[in-house]
Amino acid sequence: MTRVAFIGLGVMGYHMAGHLKSGGHDVTVYNRTTAKAQGWVKEHGGAMAATPREAADGAEIVFSCVGNDQDLRGVALGDDGIFAGMGGGAIMVDNTTASADVARELYEVAGQRGLGFIDAPVSGGEAGAQNGVLTVMCGGDQDVFDRAQPVIDCYARAVTLLGPAGSGQLTKMVNQICIAGLVQGLSEGMNFGARAGLDMEKVIDVISKGAAQSWQMENRAGTMCRGEFEFGFAVDWMRKDLGICLQEANANGARLPVTALVDQFYAQVQARGGKRWDTSSLMHLLVND
Repeated sequence: MTRVAFIGLGVMGYHMAGHLKSGGHDVTVYNRTTAKAQGWVKEHGGAMAATPREAADGAEIVFSCVGNDQDLRGVALGDDGIFAGMGGGAIMVDNTTASADVARELYEVAGQRGLGFIDAPVSGGEAGAQNGVLTVMCGGDQDVFDRAQPVIDCYARAVTLLGPAGSGQLTKMVNQICIAGLVQGLSEGMNFGARAGLDMEKVIDVISKGAAQSWQMENRAGTMCRGEFEFGFAVDWMRKDLGICLQEANANGARLPVTALVDQFYAQVQARGGKRWDTSSLMHLLVND
């Protein structure tokens, strides 16, 4: 049993913290909305704290999963932050999808305090969090990763160290860039087939067994055919992630023409009221043009 803290009980963090508790670990949680933390404790047991610092006090590993760079700095730094409560040798594992810059920044702060830091964004969506089968992309030091991995395994099916601090966030950017293009391609193909008069359920059944197969096709084609988007990974979140990708590309010189275009398509979905729709709602722009 490891004594851990979990900071941020949102759509993903709530379930991830639950898997840590069911995995036999001693879990203390903190959430900005106190009622959410109270509900988690009622469901899972464990304890709750009034500040990130209090949650981190005595924890061997502190997990965080918040909204963006600003939120992450808010819970990590300052007198009531995570680092202020952590003891020497403890590890912070950040599951937020954020910039590589903030990951490197927090890695440096942690090192100055004699702490470990792993940037560890995840992929797999809410369903992956619920089922404890997330893919976790990590950046940091090997020895720190080796200590944290067995605990991360509680909510993951794959945990991989990809390089120094920031590497996990950069890998998550690759992930989101690939997804953006795949969803747009799937939307165009399905809209094309429907307008051509094909039975798209049969079409998807056939092509999903060939080279066109993807997670998006397997898990979203059916709901896309039915025009169902009120679930899943929200467009607002995807635009945040693609903004991080485009900012990093401006810095490293990578060209992302398709990503930039799909980002603007998502802006159109937002304008139609689809801020909380699943990312597969790119289909809505084609069906309702």
